[in-house]
Amino acid sequence: MAARQSPLFCEQGVDFAALAKQEVAMGNPSNPVMTARRAGFALRAAQRLIDAEARFADGTARFPQDPALAFGLAQTRYELGDSAADLFAHAAALAPGNRDVVRNQALALISEGRGAEARALLTGELAREPGWLDGHKALATLEWTSGNRAQFSSSLAAACRLQPGNAVLWLAWFRNLAQARDWAGALDVLAQAERQLGSTPAIQVARLFVAVESGVPDADHLIAATAQIRGDVSSLCRIRHALRQDEPARAEAEALPLTAGPSAMLYWPYLSLAWRLLGDDRAQWLDRPEQLIRTFDCGWSAGELGELAEVLRGLHTAAEPYLEQSVRGGTQTDRSVLLRREPVLQRIKARLLELIREYIDGLPPSDPAHPLLGGPRGDLLIEGSWSVRLARQGYNVPHTHAMGWLSTAFYVALPGPAEMGAPPAGHIAFGGPPAELGLTLEPYRTIAPEPGKLAVFPAAMWHATVPFDEGERLVIAFDIRRPQA
Repeated sequence: MAARQSPLFCEQGVDFAALAKQEVAMGNPSNPVMTARRAGFALRAAQRLIDAEARFADGTARFPQDPALAFGLAQTRYELGDSAADLFAHAAALAPGNRDVVRNQALALISEGRGAEARALLTGELAREPGWLDGHKALATLEWTSGNRAQFSSSLAAACRLQPGNAVLWLAWFRNLAQARDWAGALDVLAQAERQLGSTPAIQVARLFVAVESGVPDADHLIAATAQIRGDVSSLCRIRHALRQDEPARAEAEALPLTAGPSAMLYWPYLSLAWRLLGDDRAQWLDRPEQLIRTFDCGWSAGELGELAEVLRGLHTAAEPYLEQSVRGGTQTDRSVLLRREPVLQRIKARLLELIREYIDGLPPSDPAHPLLGGPRGDLLIEGSWSVRLARQGYNVPHTHAMGWLSTAFYVALPGPAEMGAPPAGHIAFGGPPAELGLTLEPYRTIAPEPGKLAVFPAAMWHATVPFDEGERLVIAFDIRRPQA
């Protein structure tokens, strides 16, 4: 779990509207520094980053020693795609000891091709504070996406030697190895942690996770032994194990009550699988593939799509895909591509949001019990946006987007028919379960990609990319944030 961030120095995803209100509560609302802060953060909350950058630039010119304005300018320029590492360094000097700024400075250095400087910055800060989890995560991601897989967990290994009583560090090291499916390494870390800490509930759940995901024979024993430990990890382990054991009713019994809680979006996709296996009509009520999966043509010319493709290709700088993402045989960009400054990205963002509004206007009537249809349908904000560039035999494994409300795939450049291969090669497939669950369910449908086509679907629906023969498959994907009342 990530360390809690300072209220003034947070990466994208913080509720900047709430922060602006918080600023008012902190003191005199007519204070010119606070007015400048509120203006910048409110514009960020509305995802008007170009306007926010102008406000922060004006604010830092007038109040050059204010750390919040300095950070706001650095973060906004970083997300717009501008050089920002030196601005983060300035913000860090104004707020010594604030490691959120240091982490984002490292991310900016990486984006500017200054990976060695980022590595040195993170390594130095971790030497001062070995328990800094966000620093370990940033360094591990840098090593992994640079192709240095043998080194990606080395900082956590060193930190656990320095702080053997720090349970959070041991579990972070475990999670790194488990994400890489290094089951032997993960179990070795748990054994070392257990010698230091004893058999804590968290270690028991971690052992359960390895047993369920690696298919070891004692999974049933560990399921029973951890029955009283409640949490999303243990619940998902029980659900996934039940599905693997062809016990969909048991999976449903675990998942259904949890759809009323804060992690509901983790559980709806598994309810879909359980209900389909049980022949329960609620699967169709939930997924509605003929209603809720739609496509639109953006109306752009080949020339416009070509310009967009060239910009996107320039953003694919990583050697390897991110460890925690679904990409296989390709790369994924950092930051949110649709919030960047490039004019072609600003134009396609406006057009895609117009199509999303058309999709929402065509949704079925409100259904309070439904995860997509039950809430408000107001302002549209992007939860995240990225580009995926797949090469020969590339694909995305089946996955869902627990942080989103709607998900999308927008096709920018594709192989020719001969390179793509026989259908459904290169298609996006909906409703197919993760292969590791061993289920016999087939996808509801697939959609053939076409340049300029946008596919829109519920974020809770399983989706994947079918491998293709040759060439390049270049897309923009983005999620729409769940609208608030």
